[in-house]
Amino acid sequence: MSITVNALERKDQGKGASRRLRKEERVPGIVYGGTKAPQMVTLNIHEITHLLENENTFTSVLDLMVDKSKESVVLKDIQRHPAKNTVQHMDFLRVDAKHALVTMTPLHFIGMDENEALRLGNMLNQFVVSVEISCLPQDLPNGIDVDVTNLEIGDHLTLTNLILPKGVVITSLQHEDVEAHDQTVCSVTEPKVIVEEEEEILESDDSETEGEEGESDQGSEDSKDGDEKE
Repeated sequence: MSITVNALERKDQGKGASRRLRKEERVPGIVYGGTKAPQMVTLNIHEITHLLENENTFTSVLDLMVDKSKESVVLKDIQRHPAKNTVQHMDFLRVDAKHALVTMTPLHFIGMDENEALRLGNMLNQFVVSVEISCLPQDLPNGIDVDVTNLEIGDHLTLTNLILPKGVVITSLQHEDVEAHDQTVCSVTEPKVIVEEEEEILESDDSETEGEEGESDQGSEDSKDGDEKE
């Protein structure tokens, strides 16, 4: 199912124009790449907010409708307000069906509920949650599954262990020295025992005991002084 993004061409540029657009509940954006010149566009903030709730928007080839013209694009970048987290600007990259595109895709860890080691309370450490891939637009996946069903304590998976969709390659593994770029994706380990908190509690108890003893000793000395004076 294709995802459609509606936009309008814009002529005005600059910070002032962008502020006016945002007051009108529109988001400035740009479309670039390919053989065409970059094109400035605006998008409806409510439509964009709804689209971004769908994870597939970030990992799919989108149908960008600018007025009545349709282009195939991928979402390349989103700029958000640092405090409000509202969308401030969007970048779209044109894609060509005949040329490979390079983009990030998420890793989806599956089989955790069925993993016996994890059900017994052990930990799944996730070291990589997304990878850069290269593929033709029609082969672009919504993510790559990482099956951890059969991992036992001490087992791990690396990039070369991942089962990739047809036509997809991980860019970091295209170097001659594959082993040097083969990262650990995840591992199963025993849960860490928190010792520091127990030590702090023991130290706290010791200091309280010392304080009580000091007070007791001081009280005895005061009593002695009083007896001598009398």
